[in-house]
Amino acid sequence: MAPPIRPRLLLPEAPALVASHGKATLLTPDGEVLTLTGAHIAEELEKHPAPYLVHAPATARRLDLPRFLDALDLLELFAFARPAHHAPPTPRGLALALDLPLPEDDEAAAALLPEIASRLLRALADEANTPSGREAAAMAAQLGQVADWPWVPSVLAALGQPEAKPSRDAFKPWRRLPDWEETAPPPPPASFAVTGADARRRLAEMLGAGAEQRPQQADFASAAANAFIPRETEGAPHMVLAEAGTGTGKTLGYIAPASLWAERNGAPVWLSTYTRNLQRQIDQELAQLFPDPEERRARVAVRKGRENYLCLLNLEETLGQSGIRNMALPLALVARWAGATRDGDISGGDFPGWIGELFAPGTLYGLGDRRGECIRSACAHYKKCFVEHSIRRARTARLVVANHALVMVQAALGGGEDGKPTRYVFDEGHHLFDAADSAFSAALTGVETAELRRWLLGAEGGRSRAKGLRARITELAGEIPELLEPMEAALHAARCLPVAGWYARMSEPGSLPEGAVTEAFLHATRRQILARAPDDDGIYTLEVDLQPVGEEVAETGSALAQALRALEQPLTLLRDRLAAKLEVPEGEDEMEVGERIRLETAMRGIERRALMPLGAWRGMLGALDAPVPEPGERPTMVDWLQLDRRDGRDVDAGLHRHWLDPTIPFAQTVAAPAHGLLVTSATLTDAAKRDDPERAWHEAEARSGALHLPLPAIRAAMPSPFDYAANTRTFVVTDVDARQPGPVASAMQQLFLASGGGGLGIFTAIRRLREVASRITPALEARGIPLYAQHVDAMDNATLVDIFRAEENSCLLGTDAMRDGVDVPGRALRLLVFDRVPWPRRTILQRERRLHLSDGDPQGYDDAHARHKLRQAFGRLVRRADDKGIFVLLDRACPSRILAGLPEGVTPQRVTLAQAVAGARELLGG
Repeated sequence: MAPPIRPRLLLPEAPALVASHGKATLLTPDGEVLTLTGAHIAEELEKHPAPYLVHAPATARRLDLPRFLDALDLLELFAFARPAHHAPPTPRGLALALDLPLPEDDEAAAALLPEIASRLLRALADEANTPSGREAAAMAAQLGQVADWPWVPSVLAALGQPEAKPSRDAFKPWRRLPDWEETAPPPPPASFAVTGADARRRLAEMLGAGAEQRPQQADFASAAANAFIPRETEGAPHMVLAEAGTGTGKTLGYIAPASLWAERNGAPVWLSTYTRNLQRQIDQELAQLFPDPEERRARVAVRKGRENYLCLLNLEETLGQSGIRNMALPLALVARWAGATRDGDISGGDFPGWIGELFAPGTLYGLGDRRGECIRSACAHYKKCFVEHSIRRARTARLVVANHALVMVQAALGGGEDGKPTRYVFDEGHHLFDAADSAFSAALTGVETAELRRWLLGAEGGRSRAKGLRARITELAGEIPELLEPMEAALHAARCLPVAGWYARMSEPGSLPEGAVTEAFLHATRRQILARAPDDDGIYTLEVDLQPVGEEVAETGSALAQALRALEQPLTLLRDRLAAKLEVPEGEDEMEVGERIRLETAMRGIERRALMPLGAWRGMLGALDAPVPEPGERPTMVDWLQLDRRDGRDVDAGLHRHWLDPTIPFAQTVAAPAHGLLVTSATLTDAAKRDDPERAWHEAEARSGALHLPLPAIRAAMPSPFDYAANTRTFVVTDVDARQPGPVASAMQQLFLASGGGGLGIFTAIRRLREVASRITPALEARGIPLYAQHVDAMDNATLVDIFRAEENSCLLGTDAMRDGVDVPGRALRLLVFDRVPWPRRTILQRERRLHLSDGDPQGYDDAHARHKLRQAFGRLVRRADDKGIFVLLDRACPSRILAGLPEGVTPQRVTLAQAVAGARELLGG
């Protein structure tokens, strides 16, 4: 049988363009290389047809040009030809993803762009004569008709269908997605233990016979097994606190006992980490346990909140705009991805974060269920829903990779959609305190209350597609007469919540709409904040103590409490009547499963989206009548008023409430119901207290909730195997004024040049980051060192990290989020520079915790906070035994006690900037 004829490739004849800051390298179709600067860039580009390039918006921004309208963007072609594949959005990143030679400079990168296009078109040619290929051709033809996409002729030629007919049906991925199937409820888990010896054996099997021997990793796995022994008493889980230094291999170390326990007992273990990016890293590590992708899909589930997944119903409604030029291409790329994705995760899964960056801001925002509008089984796509798929996979999986926020929200809801696991692993355990602080807090603000109004009343004018409670209940439960009265009463009462445009009226007391009870409270809080704030520069967010409560806040708060109670009562009745419908009288036929699910969905929605926040808000307003606390009196909750600003504009105001110690609700709702949990991190304890380990562990137990459990935590510590003394240098620069952006910019520029790139700059303020980025970008890029910056480049953090990892000689500026989310082994990260000591922010909440949770040492509480941040950052610098790195702090006022938290073997040196630059050049060879 003759092999199938491969379609021919049709490469556009066009120049190739690679940009750095203010400089362009242009390779013309006849092979001439032009290096352009200034006004010559725009002049030369006008002479040529649309160029090949990578990331058109970023390219235009770097060259200070208007947005390209018809460029041959290789990222668009990559997303179309290789949906659900990752690639850093640079020429080098695409070359890595396609296994092509890596370009050494901009000229080589420009020469490589047509080859990248050719490789991608060949990938499409492999789809020819398949159902997906025919669908891709129809989609491309539609794009040619609606959007004039310049890749259309090449795509159709590669697919062998140059005369394909346009079709909007090609944009409907749900037509070929599989249905999920319901299974019987899982049986209760068994209680077989996993011993330390068992864990060591499983770890050895996972690593294989030829693996490098790491005794610390085996010791860690053995210690972790203590979280997987049977519980003896209800409410008394086995809690293991295990500190594992960088390089221990803790991920595989805890996967070993966790996977073994799941196999033996027929129930999943939940592996939770702090960020979505770290979830992806754990999922990738699990390939060592389940190398076969199909087996891994069956055995491992990644769980996130609903807002992280593509909502097929939202996509279907948005496809009504596919005939609009600016919407056709982004929707086509999403549809292509939806047909190929592993799990439908649009926030850190296999959806390239840069797709949204290629189009106007907000283009793809509405594709997730970000507002809690899911109608579950009433949805036409319910049986294909990505979220429902992930929930059912989690029920039968051995390991569920989740994040701290989801775990805590699910626990607060009594188990949520996934039920209550009995075994947890909390990686990045030093973040448990902050994650609990966020999960168990409440905010009575304009944004939150306006969101509830929108959820209850739906769209009130404008082009919003939001459905209100009436439409949602009707879709789910149908026309039930006894629901009508409480529903109408609730919708009437909801008019006490802020009307559209409320934020523009916050500073205009004479413009309140009639009956705007909530807006009156917002006005009053704003006035109390402005009256009592010690300093107001008109730019930054302000906060003041709630107590003593001003008269206007007390009066409007009392009126608001009554209005919220009037809203809560009919909603409670509505929920109860839905619950009554679920109770089938004796002798009548059982309700159909689908109808039961719809009623339960309607009932849960009212409970979670309305009654829970209303109850929390009324409790907060009750504090307005509480007596003023005595000085030094320890509160359970901390309440304050806050005025939020963005770019100098007031955007929100209201009342905030946090637990003084958020590990109390964590222990009550997450830890105590579990049978065992492992909390692990490289920085659980304060290394500055090495000489007093009992105190160091006590503080770790306080920040993890262990002190609120009946059984004492099991402690374990494994040192890092790395030789920090030989492979790192730590400098505190003594002749730079860290308070001024000019000296900080000059210092970072010199250090980045000395290292030859591979530098990560961490800032304690976004404003300084932006100023420094604008000052040093031209000089660095003139030396072939690309600079990327959070809050400057229009890319999400994961994309920036992907670029930083792929572009070995690039540099990156960021804030705390970069410090926590960067895992870049090798030379791509060889220099880390802090602009200042990362002291805790001066907030009311920090003040109260410093006062009441510091064991009588408030300054020590602040010191520990700064030490943890520096130690965490230092751990990102060396990820492998042969890594070398320089750690620099530009804050000459840094006390020595703050540096005592760095790993053993690290000896900080106080030096001049010139000496630090020379030290970096000597160690790194930059």
